[in-house]
Amino acid sequence: MSATSPADVDRTIERCRPADVTPVRLDADALESTAPEYLRDLKRELNRNGLFPADLTVAARFDEDCSLDTQREADRVRGYVRAGAFLGVGTVTVSVEEVADPEKVRPALAACAERADREGLALELDGPISLEG
Repeated sequence: MSATSPADVDRTIERCRPADVTPVRLDADALESTAPEYLRDLKRELNRNGLFPADLTVAARFDEDCSLDTQREADRVRGYVRAGAFLGVGTVTVSVEEVADPEKVRPALAACAERADREGLALELDGPISLEG
């Protein structure tokens, strides 16, 4: 249990004002790297162009029934969650076309969702799987 009181974000939200920026969705495949130096430069360029990275979309593959492949892909997704947090996106969308074994994939994606939550992001799934079993 935390000794600090929860933040009162409602007051901050009430004082928000519109900004003259265009929200954009980034494709993870278009990122050259997830290294902080690259992401910092990308964020700066987006800012200069009046663009705000609102969403990062990651195409994930869980079509192999192999625990090692599932973990490797989940680690890759987790890396994009970190990148999304660095860029300031609100949502990381994981797009999945096929899932070989939902019972292996679901816990791996749940761990990614926990990481996203700790980073202050939402993780959304687009495909034939959900976090509820």
